[in-house]
Amino acid sequence: MKKLITFALATACCLSVSGGTVKAYADSPEKTNCKASYVCDAESGTVISAENETKRLPIASMCKIMTLLLSFEAVDDGQLSFEEEITVSENASGMGGSQVFLGTGLVYNAEQLMKTVAVCSANDSCVALAERVAGSESAFVERMNARAKALGAENTLFANCTGLPKEPQYSCAKDVALMLRELIKHQKYFEFSKVWLEDFAHPDGRTTQITNTNKLTRFYEGCDGGKTGFTNEAGFCLAATAKRNDMRLISVVIGADSSKGRFNLIRKSFDYGFSAYENAVLLKAGEKATTVPVKGSRTQVVDLCAEHDLSAFSKKGETGNLTVEYSVPECVKAPLKEGDRVGEAILYRDGVEIARVAICSMQTAERFSWWDALQESARNWN
Repeated sequence: MKKLITFALATACCLSVSGGTVKAYADSPEKTNCKASYVCDAESGTVISAENETKRLPIASMCKIMTLLLSFEAVDDGQLSFEEEITVSENASGMGGSQVFLGTGLVYNAEQLMKTVAVCSANDSCVALAERVAGSESAFVERMNARAKALGAENTLFANCTGLPKEPQYSCAKDVALMLRELIKHQKYFEFSKVWLEDFAHPDGRTTQITNTNKLTRFYEGCDGGKTGFTNEAGFCLAATAKRNDMRLISVVIGADSSKGRFNLIRKSFDYGFSAYENAVLLKAGEKATTVPVKGSRTQVVDLCAEHDLSAFSKKGETGNLTVEYSVPECVKAPLKEGDRVGEAILYRDGVEIARVAICSMQTAERFSWWDALQESARNWN
């Protein structure tokens, strides 16, 4: 069964789908004073602007986006828990560069370590997590490269989990944005990334004050995550995300000439994106979208809602003709639990699919008991 809803909004849109990436042919912000940049909508991946976005470049500590992603996914898979205690090796505690000064042989929980990676870019915490998740940093790096490949990050090669100089390793602005898009699907990440200043307590009684390296989390409205990076080779780098109302953007800068410069470039890209683009939410997560009949239950019909928001990102005034098509069965069989996926809602712009979302049951429909079935049969007989 398919249901069709049409939204006629504004004029024809200048969006197209190419190789799985939605591209926006729009006016871009001014040229950036950096080696590469990339700005996109976090939900759809629609590109707002790009400059040298696939050029292979060193990205310094922005590679920790992948380190965090694999750590969160290890928790998702049950291989790790936030509460699990991790003993720090001499190798991990000996990492140079930015660190939180973990003590060799001391025990910290995984959540503490992940927070210090997100907030203050702690190299020692990165290696401690890598050794716990994969057994060694080298094995963890193999997982990093495999995950990058699975994500479609075609111009990325990791050599370590910290981003400290080591050859060969590289990525590109587009791939960094792709990795950050995946990381921010984990809501707990934002509990870490929004921390500005905090005292980190060590088991031996020491305290290290950690400060967020992404200054925009304090000084730019809506910015709540991202990762900085700097080496002499990479220059000043930053991948950041910001949300205002129903729209979230991701912006990446590689190789700016100063720390202040990278923040200014990201700020300008966000300003442009939020002023020139909009996100029309067609289906709001958790709100009734349609219904479906149920067989084999006292509950004859259940309401259906979108698993997450279904929205159309576009330049203001160029939304186009939007249609939402529900692909759900004519009826479903009990038992059905609240939250069970029943079908999909597919969003089209001018006849071209641009997004889809799972449609889920908003109620539970228990299967008929023997007595219920007998009564139903008698009712139908009469």
